Amino acid sequence: MKAVDIDDLRASYAEALAHTNALTDRISTDQFSSSYPERPAWAIGPFARDASLTFHLDGQWADPTGIGWTSDSIFNPTAIERDGELHLFYRASPRKESTASRIGHAVRRDGVWTDSQANPVIYPTLQNETLGCEDPKVYAVGDGYVLFYNAIRRTEDGEVACDIMVATSDDLERWEKRGLAVPYDVSQNWAKGAVVPRDADGNAVRIGGEYLMFLSEGCGGRPMVGHSDDLVQWTFAEQPYLDLTPLNGSLHEVACAVVDGDHLVLDFFYADENGDFAAAQALYSPDDPFTQLAVHRGGSLAWGGLQKLTGDWTFAQGWDAPAGTREMYFYRSTHHTTPRHQPTTEEEA
Repeated sequence: MKAVDIDDLRASYAEALAHTNALTDRISTDQFSSSYPERPAWAIGPFARDASLTFHLDGQWADPTGIGWTSDSIFNPTAIERDGELHLFYRASPRKESTASRIGHAVRRDGVWTDSQANPVIYPTLQNETLGCEDPKVYAVGDGYVLFYNAIRRTEDGEVACDIMVATSDDLERWEKRGLAVPYDVSQNWAKGAVVPRDADGNAVRIGGEYLMFLSEGCGGRPMVGHSDDLVQWTFAEQPYLDLTPLNGSLHEVACAVVDGDHLVLDFFYADENGDFAAAQALYSPDDPFTQLAVHRGGSLAWGGLQKLTGDWTFAQGWDAPAGTREMYFYRSTHHTTPRHQPTTEEEA
């Protein structure tokens, strides 16, 4: 793949600085995950903010591309704990939800956050990354780690396109870009949702002896599932797996997949019966990962996956930071909810 053109990067950055979107500017994590109308026994959450874990980004990174890039918003992160340290990977953008994004890394040791001197750990170097590198998802596998991210570009017709890219690391600091995870004949110039089932410690989990990837946005409107033995090389097949009929909604994107004992839970973003943004979760068995057993309204929208910290399901998000403030808030699962009950095949909010 060709190297990125610096003049194109400058144009992308200028466009991002002018970005605003009244709808996404007012998104709050609490509107999706702070309370659930009901909480079946298998559901994860609801969640409340843990202020002790807040990450604040000070200063501006050195710009390896030399175009004068800066950020004023961080969001859509992934977190993974290793050897007593909490690693945070996050999207940094010139404006909230703008393009021209890059990916940063911070580590929490002994209760103190330190932003990596290597930042940005992922930034545009390839032609298909001209409009930015976004939304990291990190998985531990064996002695190493795999990171998926969205590369944003324009097609020859000038349309915005989204590629799912893969990178690997053995230390969570230095990453080697490995190229496309989802080929163009599958993505059809748009694919999102490199969602791989992950356990409470951030490890990718094999389902039926292989790794699965749930794609949920793009691919010409087809529900696609990837199959891999190493998280780097993938094959894809059309596979329906999510039925929103009980919610009277339509899918935007699957956020994450959690393996919790004998439960596989998909946490997803959808449009409800009124067309409003909403979150929900669906239940499966790891032995039958495409047969939906139950669904309920309410979810985390933890785009980078859920992680257990001191026994609580936890995730991070930066949507609620005040304008121009680069903060990342962490949310822990809470238990003061309606009585738990066992799911039925027709369960809904």
